[in-house]
Amino acid sequence: MTTVMDLSKETVLIVDDTPGNLAVLSDMLSEYGYRVLVATDGISALEQINHLQPDIILLDVIMPGIDGFETCHRLKKNPITQNIPIIFMTGLNELDNLLKGFKEGAVDYIVKPIRPAEVLARVEAQLSQQRNSLRIENTLEQIGFSALAFNGKGIISWLSTAADKILAECFPQDMSDKNFIENGRLLPKTLLKQIISIIKTSPVLFTDIQIGSQYSGKIIPCSHADEYMLLIQKSDTEWDLATLKVSFRLTAREAEILMWISRGKTNKEIGLILETSPRTVNKHLEHIFEKLEVPTRTAAVAKVLKNKL
Repeated sequence: MTTVMDLSKETVLIVDDTPGNLAVLSDMLSEYGYRVLVATDGISALEQINHLQPDIILLDVIMPGIDGFETCHRLKKNPITQNIPIIFMTGLNELDNLLKGFKEGAVDYIVKPIRPAEVLARVEAQLSQQRNSLRIENTLEQIGFSALAFNGKGIISWLSTAADKILAECFPQDMSDKNFIENGRLLPKTLLKQIISIIKTSPVLFTDIQIGSQYSGKIIPCSHADEYMLLIQKSDTEWDLATLKVSFRLTAREAEILMWISRGKTNKEIGLILETSPRTVNKHLEHIFEKLEVPTRTAAVAKVLKNKL
């Protein structure tokens, strides 16, 4: 008779080269309703995850082949597996090395010999936090927002899947940068420059910021000092820059500047967004006014909007 796996249960992957530990943990977690996968080394664990991703990983530190630290490092560098919580299992004599584990992205650790009640408590605590994050993501997406959290240096502490995709779309030039967007890494350089400028010069309370050409955001201070949330949503007004260029004989940069003007940005703000000086922005504006045959920013935007109707 074929056994059908219950896909509604959360899955725990145990990675340990000691058969006794695998047996104890597997039996205990299965008894409490978890689906359990096992691996005896890092390479086989990575191979298993290619076929079925667990919800959480219990990872031994010392193993043959690649150790727990290297296994964790590879999982966290992979966008597909980087958000799986990892709990290290370690002996007392290995505790000094755990700082390395946290730097690689582990969220917690368990000291051997294993105590079933402690393992269950730590696994459930991390899975509960994971569930709450998913609820927050789903709620934000339902109301049209994506979100991420960061500190005053621009280091990301949390970001939703949707926010990850939006930043990748808006800042493809940062894809090859080792500091590209992921937890514990810096925001994309262009966005980071805007945000640091705002934090240093403005009272941060629902401060507006532009993200690429199609998204806008609001920076919100969190309850802890030097922590912020960025809420991202698609801009209400989408401008077809290619059509704008042809219709009014504008250059690509002039079309961009006119779009930012329509969204209420000052020359200084546009300069930050486009990484140029306010004086250069003003020079482009003079050319825009001449080509559109209008005297002011408001008139320029009004003419374009009228042409779109």
